[in-house]
Amino acid sequence: MSGSRLMRAIRVSEFGAPSVLRLRSDVTVPQPGRTQVLIRVHACGVNPVETYIRAGTYARKPTLPYTPGSDVAGVVESVGEGVTAVKAGDRVFTTATETGGYAEYTVVAGDSVYKLPDALDFTQGAAIGIPYFTAYRALIHKAHAKAGETVLIHGASGGVGIAACQLSRALGLQVFGTAGTPEGMKLVLNNGAHLAFNHRQEEYTDKITEATKGRGVDVIVEMLSNVNLSKDLQMLAYGGRVMVVGSRGSIEINPRDTMIKESSIVGVALFFATPEELKECGALLYAGMEAGWLRPVVGSQYPLEKAAQAHHDIIESPGAAGKMVLTM
Repeated sequence: MSGSRLMRAIRVSEFGAPSVLRLRSDVTVPQPGRTQVLIRVHACGVNPVETYIRAGTYARKPTLPYTPGSDVAGVVESVGEGVTAVKAGDRVFTTATETGGYAEYTVVAGDSVYKLPDALDFTQGAAIGIPYFTAYRALIHKAHAKAGETVLIHGASGGVGIAACQLSRALGLQVFGTAGTPEGMKLVLNNGAHLAFNHRQEEYTDKITEATKGRGVDVIVEMLSNVNLSKDLQMLAYGGRVMVVGSRGSIEINPRDTMIKESSIVGVALFFATPEELKECGALLYAGMEAGWLRPVVGSQYPLEKAAQAHHDIIESPGAAGKMVLTM
């Protein structure tokens, strides 16, 4: 493949509103270096963190201009020297890209590429990366959740939420999930939750505590900490743990709530996972795909040129329903 070959890709030349996402058709197809893989992208997941990066409010800022996106699924086009795990023609998904996923081609480090079983299509493959790896990191590496414990997944109808529901159920946990719409609650129940609660209803937290017979929940996976963290601490059992997966601002809490239960608040960031942790996670998730319990739920789909609309909708939508995906 010639290095001068061109492709379509979203480029960001300044931080700002969704309108800074610009579709270009004159972007050079990147070439894989040593231990890298070039993927022909069929679908790319859209994650909330990508909107924070685009807005310039995230802790880490990429060098401008850049192409957003990390969770791609597609077909290996070519591989660099030293890559043996995959070959040209393999169906794959990724957890991270080197050159951005909102594009027709992307270069990925070889150790960030995982084979995609034939049972899953490319949009489902694009829904695995950050959601499932984050859910695994939160539940296993950080919360040390054990079979028989009770987990509450707050915001369970989104990408990470559904992943956490499926994973928790497969690990033998008692699974509670919240959503903001009746459709979202149904989705949560269909994807591993034993009970679902509407977090827009008054006193829904009391119902959750009642469902534990007053004991409280052992682990909370929290997508919107700036709204829920204070309530979360009050719902925990003794020794309970809140995993902070997402937050859009600050919140006031009473530290005494952590003292009376010796509870913990733990931040979760997939960025800090070690290669060994990622390998462990990939192995378990692949087993889940083979066994059939790992079934990504794809929500809204947008063509590449509608990336700005996708960025608007993922933040402003009234209730999440599966993983948002761009298609090429």
